[in-house]
Amino acid sequence: MSRRTRRVLFVTPFYMLFEFFLLKYIFLLFGGLNDVYLIVLTILIGLLHCGPMFFETKKSTPLGRFLTTVNGIWMWASVMFLIVILIIYIGGMFITLPSEAIWVLILIVPLLGSYNYYKAHKLVVNEKTLKLDNLPRDINIAHLSDVHFGSVFHKPIISLISNKLKELEDTCELAIISGDLADGSSVVEESDFLAFQEVNMSIIFTPGNHDFYPGIDNVIKACKNAGIIVLDNERKEFGDLSIFGLTFSFEDRDVPKIDETWLNPNLINIINYHVPYCWEEFSELGFDIQLSGHTHGGQFYPAICFSKLIFRYNKGLFKNKLGNYLHVTTGVGSMDTPMRWGTDSEIVVLKLRKS
Repeated sequence: MSRRTRRVLFVTPFYMLFEFFLLKYIFLLFGGLNDVYLIVLTILIGLLHCGPMFFETKKSTPLGRFLTTVNGIWMWASVMFLIVILIIYIGGMFITLPSEAIWVLILIVPLLGSYNYYKAHKLVVNEKTLKLDNLPRDINIAHLSDVHFGSVFHKPIISLISNKLKELEDTCELAIISGDLADGSSVVEESDFLAFQEVNMSIIFTPGNHDFYPGIDNVIKACKNAGIIVLDNERKEFGDLSIFGLTFSFEDRDVPKIDETWLNPNLINIINYHVPYCWEEFSELGFDIQLSGHTHGGQFYPAICFSKLIFRYNKGLFKNKLGNYLHVTTGVGSMDTPMRWGTDSEIVVLKLRKS
């Protein structure tokens, strides 16, 4: 049983308890609902939360992907409804809210949900400039991460990324994927990433924690079948760039043992590491650029506020006193729920320029 499956099964009873009281209060706003019906509805939500994964990890199907997506949207809606209920409850301590106002607050959730869903599926290209003293020429790199290929984002997301990268072929020399190409919610088959074969530039991938959930061998096999270069704790040179791919899983919580053979002092050194950790150590060693993801930038409000507290480097481009950079992308796909608000689903063109 995978780590993701164990996590979902552990969380499901608490999630069902939360849903029971949430629904109970929502229905109380409109006259109430018998507890028996509430229990049945809660059980159905619990089955929707954990049921599809038992089928998707063996053979992904349109029905399984649809049910997983519905569950993800409802999880997001539950958080929003909780916020609405808190507003109604706290507001009711000071004023009497008319029923019309309550209806408006409730209806805001599906309207906001439509925007969030659209935002999560609109892939944009952002640009950032990095100025380096030892750069021999201008270089553009397409940086992306956290595709989360699975039940929520399946083959259409691979085709969408492929098409965007094809548009960047004339301006970018290579594309770098900083982990979590897959997310473990569905099986990964050898042919799943074949759309990347159409991209006429080198694509580099280094695994992140989620890539282990569907079986790291399956992910690597699908990558190699699509012509993607996998850097799994190894280095490769591309013209004036030396790129080291440092694989991350949740077993690698400690600072990795740093090795000077990871670098070439005559080139621009880039470390591709899924999590925005250890930047200070990598920078001191001599890496000019660290490319990371993992955080999703918090993905949507109010989670963005908590993500800023959890991660020192939550999203964006950072530069230290040594003149070295860390770039943390907000990712392409999403985890569990296909919603974004306050972050982009992005590919970032990193424009390396001489200072």
